[in-house]
Amino acid sequence: MFSHIMLGANDVEQSKKFYDAILATMGHKPGVMDDMGRCFYFTKTGVFALTKPIDGEPASHGNGSTFGFAAESPEVADAWHAAGLENGGTACENPPGVREGASGKLYLAYLRDPSGNKICALYRIQ
Repeated sequence: MFSHIMLGANDVEQSKKFYDAILATMGHKPGVMDDMGRCFYFTKTGVFALTKPIDGEPASHGNGSTFGFAAESPEVADAWHAAGLENGGTACENPPGVREGASGKLYLAYLRDPSGNKICALYRIQ
């Protein structure tokens, strides 16, 4: 559905360290910096990127916005969460665990990245 997602970051290097750590737990390679100071994570299905806002204003998180990363198991989601906390992220929402709703049983782990963006690791329980 998506070709790419780009998040604003006030300190791209700090955010790169954070995302390199959490995405490594999911088997992704470190981000690649371009000559404009942006960081890109390439996958077969799309691109995740970090950038300072082009308007020169500080990056800000969207109230009500969450970006989710697919986890292969609850253990991967837990490792993702722990790596995030160890690399400048902060816990938000409830602790990692099972949640039930209209879309079935999900294992979710939530963090805020160094720029305040709300992110999630999600594993769909069969």
